[in-house]
Amino acid sequence: MTHSLLNPTRRAFLAGTAAIGGSAMLGIRPASAAVNWKKHAGTTLEVNLVKSPRSETLIKYLGEFEELTGIKVNAEATPEQQQRQKVVIELSSGKPSFDVVHLSYHVQKRQFEKGKWLADISGFLKDPSLTDPSLVEKDFAEAGMLFAKDSDGVLRSLPFSVDYWIVYWNKELFEAKGLKYPETFEELVTAAEKITDPATNTYGFVARGLKNANTPVWTSLMLGYGAKPISADGKIDTESKEAVEAAALYQRLMTKAAPPGVSGFNWAEAQSAFLQGKIGMWFDGVGFAPPIENPEKSRVVGKVGYGVMPKGPAVQAAGTFGDGLGVVEASSKKEAAYLFCQWAISHEMGARLLQAGAGVPFRQSILEDQKVREGVKMPAAWLDAVVGSGKVSQLALPVIIPVTEFRDIYGVGLTNMIGGADPAAELKKATEQFAPVLARSEG
Repeated sequence: MTHSLLNPTRRAFLAGTAAIGGSAMLGIRPASAAVNWKKHAGTTLEVNLVKSPRSETLIKYLGEFEELTGIKVNAEATPEQQQRQKVVIELSSGKPSFDVVHLSYHVQKRQFEKGKWLADISGFLKDPSLTDPSLVEKDFAEAGMLFAKDSDGVLRSLPFSVDYWIVYWNKELFEAKGLKYPETFEELVTAAEKITDPATNTYGFVARGLKNANTPVWTSLMLGYGAKPISADGKIDTESKEAVEAAALYQRLMTKAAPPGVSGFNWAEAQSAFLQGKIGMWFDGVGFAPPIENPEKSRVVGKVGYGVMPKGPAVQAAGTFGDGLGVVEASSKKEAAYLFCQWAISHEMGARLLQAGAGVPFRQSILEDQKVREGVKMPAAWLDAVVGSGKVSQLALPVIIPVTEFRDIYGVGLTNMIGGADPAAELKKATEQFAPVLARSEG
C-alpha cells in the first residue's frame, strides 16, 4: 500500500487511515514530492533511542519510513540512564554502533558539543532534494532552536519533542475534600496535606524521590521562586534563600503528603501510584499522560485534571525539558540518517505524538493545526495544559556539561531531605561537592 504521506489522493488517505487501526490521522500532510526519499534505498541505519512513549510512537510507524525510503532501520530503545551511559562510551570511542542518536538536550547538549559528536546538518536543511519545504527553522519553538544549535549557531540536531512539567490531579479526591485546583504553591501544599490520609492509604502528592531523577523536581520548584541553580553568568546559586525554600517545599511535600518509599520513586513508580487512584497530585512531564486515560492500565480514567504549574512566590513557571535527534558525526550514512530524523519530526509524526498524548512537538505548525488538534485523544484539559505551559516555559536544568553530576550530587541531598536531613545543610554540602566539578568542566 502506498502510504498517504507519499500519495496524497483521497483513496490512499482513506486506506492509510484504515491501516492505522481506524484512528483517523487527522492533519496528515503529503511528503514533498521534491524530496528524493528513495535516494538511499538499500541502506541500513542503526538508530539509538531512549525508551519512552515518544520512541514507542516512532517504532510503531517505522514500517512507513522504510516503505517511503527503502531504508532498513534497526532501532534500539533503552531506558534513559543506560542509554546516556552507552552513547557517551560509544561516541567517545570514535566508533559508535549507531547513525542516529536520541539526545536529551537538558542533559547532553553541552557534552555532545564539546565532544563534536554530532554532524552539521544545516546544509541538509537547505537542500530541497533532501528537505521538505515545510521544514524551516522558524516553525520551531524558540527553545527548540536554542537547544538544537551549538554555541556557534550551527544546527547539530532536529528538535523532536518538548516536555513541560505539569500537575496531574485527581478530581475525585479534590472534590471529596471540597478543594479546587491550586493557583499558588501555598494552595498546592494545603491541598496535598488535606488529601493525605495514611489510614486509607491516600496521599496528596507524588513526584520523583530517587536520587538524580529527583533534581528536576526541585529545580522546577525553584523557578517559581524566581531563581535558577546556575545564573546566566555561570555562578552556582544553590545556597540562596530561594534555593533553600524550594528544597524545603520539596521536603515538606515528600515527607508530609507523599506515599511511603517515595525516596525510591522515579517517574514510572510515581505514575503507577497515581494510576491506582489514591494520589491527589503527581508532578512530572506532560508526555507521561497516555496510560492515565487507558482503562486497561488506570483506575482514574476520566477523573484526572491536567494543570499548568501553580504560581510560585515570585512567578508562574513551567519547567521545560526537551529532546532531539541528531546525525552522528562518525556515521558514513549521514544523508540517510538525516532523512530518518526529518521523518521522525515531520508533520505526520508530530501529529501522532500529540494525538497519542505521548509528547509535544517543537513545531508550532503542528500545534496550531486545527485538524491535528481535533484528533488529540487526550482530554482537552491536557492540550490546554500543554499550550498554557508553553506560555510560561523556562528551562529547568542548567545547560552545562556536567549536568548528570549536578543531578547526582544534588539528588543525593534531596533524597537525604526525604529522610529528614536539613535542606540548607544538604545544599551547602552539595554545592561544595559540585563547585569543583563545574569549574573543571568549563576549563
